[in-house]
Amino acid sequence: MVHPYLRRRDGLEPETYPSPAPEHGPADELRQILGKTKGVPLFQEQAMRIAMEAARFSDGEVNELRKAMATFRRRGTIGLLEDKMVSAMVARGYDPAFAARCFNQIKGFGEYGFPESHAASFAHLVYVSSWLKCHYPAAFACALLNAQPMGFYAPAQIVRDASEHGVVAREADVNHSEWDCSLEPVAASPRASSEALPAAMPGARAARIPQPALRLGLRQIDGLRREDGERLVAARRMGGPFRDMHDLRRRARISRATFERLAVADAFRSLGLDRRQALWEVKALTPADELPLFAWGVAREDGAEPEVALPEMALSEHVVNDYQTLRMSLKAHPLSFLRSDLAAERIVACATLRNMRDGAFVRVAGVVLVRQRPGSAKGVVFMTIEDETGVANTVVWPNALEKFRKVVMAARLIVVTGRIQRHQDIIHVVSSRLEDRSAWLARLADDGAGMRMAIANADEVLRPDPGSARSEMHPRWAGHPRAERIIPKSRDFH
Repeated sequence: MVHPYLRRRDGLEPETYPSPAPEHGPADELRQILGKTKGVPLFQEQAMRIAMEAARFSDGEVNELRKAMATFRRRGTIGLLEDKMVSAMVARGYDPAFAARCFNQIKGFGEYGFPESHAASFAHLVYVSSWLKCHYPAAFACALLNAQPMGFYAPAQIVRDASEHGVVAREADVNHSEWDCSLEPVAASPRASSEALPAAMPGARAARIPQPALRLGLRQIDGLRREDGERLVAARRMGGPFRDMHDLRRRARISRATFERLAVADAFRSLGLDRRQALWEVKALTPADELPLFAWGVAREDGAEPEVALPEMALSEHVVNDYQTLRMSLKAHPLSFLRSDLAAERIVACATLRNMRDGAFVRVAGVVLVRQRPGSAKGVVFMTIEDETGVANTVVWPNALEKFRKVVMAARLIVVTGRIQRHQDIIHVVSSRLEDRSAWLARLADDGAGMRMAIANADEVLRPDPGSARSEMHPRWAGHPRAERIIPKSRDFH
């Protein structure tokens, strides 16, 4: 129903309004019903009025049709009214083919249909959301992050999209972050070396209004308890920025386990400590009891610690650890470190698809963000993949799914071979071959195979991914995000 309307709206198909025989009614009776939707029934009210006006259904018959539409999937009773409606329309002078086509469109409401008021309210929400995203992308992204878990896209994709639209993203930090994500003036502090710059991608546009920076909140750190994060923020508000770890320990009274989570998440940059140095410092903290009698235990016992020059952690290792603790990284994308290997196999970047012609043969790779198999798609699987340049949409037909089911369902990093299918600005890669390259993530660091790639929620029923597995470590660490080797939540395809 939607496609004929879009074709008519774009002038690709003429508007037509069949009419009954002159002796049975006015020639414009359908125009009065379908004029606002260019002759195509889109809303349930229109379907009811067509039955009343064109087929002269009684009130009881219209109510029977309404119930049949609402229970089409369970009972399948809508077909019992087909002969009655089609024959009534033909008797009034309508073309039999048009009458049958009209009822087939009405049957479509049994699978997916809604009233006009529903469509109007949804359109209003979409317009307001689009306006906010266009003019205030930083505030829009901040609100989405603070409302998680929700929606279609994971936090990593929300932050990436905001960066592409001119928003400066800043990492979670003990001296700057609130529990929730927040907005900061761009000039409030010097740009840190790890701060994400707006991506210089083809087609990316800067926001019209100068945007504040987006500061990630402590809530983004996996495993960090809200009460610990809020205690830290309250201590900072009361006494000012923390000077060092001992100052933070004395004032915030957080446990060593919380310190370790903050250190692994690289949240001590404002104290001049990167991830590895922060973990070293945490080991030097002495246990402290919460009782006042033992308050002196949080003080330094032997004076200043001797300085130790630790090996610098490679950027790729930082990215691995970011994904393990935050499920995103503002430093780099994992595939940026694999680009030379991908290029050697003639695997193009996702952004390159914009400049390729319809029908072109292509190989593209990315981490899997979204897997969905809508019930109305007749077994077709849609996947969205991401690399350091953007996202690409892929289509897996049932025959390809049957051949590459394990890859489609379990891969974290996937290579898709197929042909480009494009319509205006909509681009898909119709896959003919799929390869699981998840093992390549292990090249980024010794524990790179345990990366938790952020995946978005689709529109199917949740079920644990068949590739999931929990680390068999000591029970003390069994729940820690770095101890898990899982594929993030995906959707059930069965």
